[in-house]
Amino acid sequence: MNVFEKDQMYIAPTYKRFPLEIVRGAGSEVFDSQGKRYIDLGSGIAVTSFGVSDPLWQEAVIAQLGKVQHMSNLYYTEPCTELAEKLCLRTGMKKVFFSNSGAEANECAIKAARKWASDHYGPEKNIIVTMENSFHGRTLTTLAATGQDHYHELFQPLTPGFVSVPAGDPDALEKVIETGRVAGVLLECIQGEGGVLPLPADYIQTVAEWAKSRNYLFMVDEVQTGNGRTGELYSYMHFGVKPDVVSTAKGLAGGLPLGATLLGERVQDVFHFGDHGSTFGGNPVCCAAALSVLNRIDEALLSEVRSKGEYLRCQFENAPGVEAVSGLGLMLGLKTVRPASEVVTACMQNGVLCLTAKEKVRLLPALNIPFSLLAEAAEIILEACK
Repeated sequence: MNVFEKDQMYIAPTYKRFPLEIVRGAGSEVFDSQGKRYIDLGSGIAVTSFGVSDPLWQEAVIAQLGKVQHMSNLYYTEPCTELAEKLCLRTGMKKVFFSNSGAEANECAIKAARKWASDHYGPEKNIIVTMENSFHGRTLTTLAATGQDHYHELFQPLTPGFVSVPAGDPDALEKVIETGRVAGVLLECIQGEGGVLPLPADYIQTVAEWAKSRNYLFMVDEVQTGNGRTGELYSYMHFGVKPDVVSTAKGLAGGLPLGATLLGERVQDVFHFGDHGSTFGGNPVCCAAALSVLNRIDEALLSEVRSKGEYLRCQFENAPGVEAVSGLGLMLGLKTVRPASEVVTACMQNGVLCLTAKEKVRLLPALNIPFSLLAEAAEIILEACK
């Protein structure tokens, strides 16, 4: 059997895969089993921050593999502590909990909010408010946090204690806060899976300002938007706010599984011995990979990400077949006249890999993709949109 037949035989059919086997790559160019070249504008859904087979990333991973590939959290390892220090220094947060994925990072954020509220106000203050159209993960609890009903239908009963309100509507949020039961508000500054939809800046600032005066935690899901994706290290930095909790994953380790929950001053001491844990969280190889990534996300790179995002926006805005462009940096959504799925298929046939998000074509290229490849890919996308 070939790889397609084995997949159908042995892998749970939870993915609608394209009939394409990627076998190798370098940077933002990948090749299929037939030797055809593609420009990768998906980067593993915002994961391979510096592209495929990045030499510096490989060097860091291989070096750590030669030392110790795993050690339980009963002991100290240097990459874990170095990464935690760097994340705190770059953000002003105080403590970090490491896990394996974005969903786990969000689970930790939710647990932190529930425990903080219970410690300070009692167990009845336990509601987590999220936004309609949000996406926070696929565990039962993060599905409950996700503000899209179709994700809920098959898995009832979900974890209780979540209320979703219309994104950008402070009055709706205020009604829930006035119950006195809100432990935290969790939002994405740009709703990625929801269609690459930025929240209004004044709304984000209002949610942040109310957090202290109305006694809840302001939490930002940076799973997809984080680690340089939008042209700042984390997307909340565009808006002049300081969250109490930040969750992140995806691009943090550049292709290895690593989630992180960053805890601010109000919650830095919320967890004590035995309150939370993870067997693989803080794995030294994953943390070494993340250090390689984070060390290179400096202002020069972030400026380049912003410039590339503006370049793409200029290419697509008012172009034939493109109705609207949304997003920030290298996280962009194109609302196209043709169905997004048709555009993505046409792009793939012509050597460009991109994604969908709801009714939009979604672009999430590597942060260091060369301008020449962006120009080549943009031309192919524009032709597919006609």
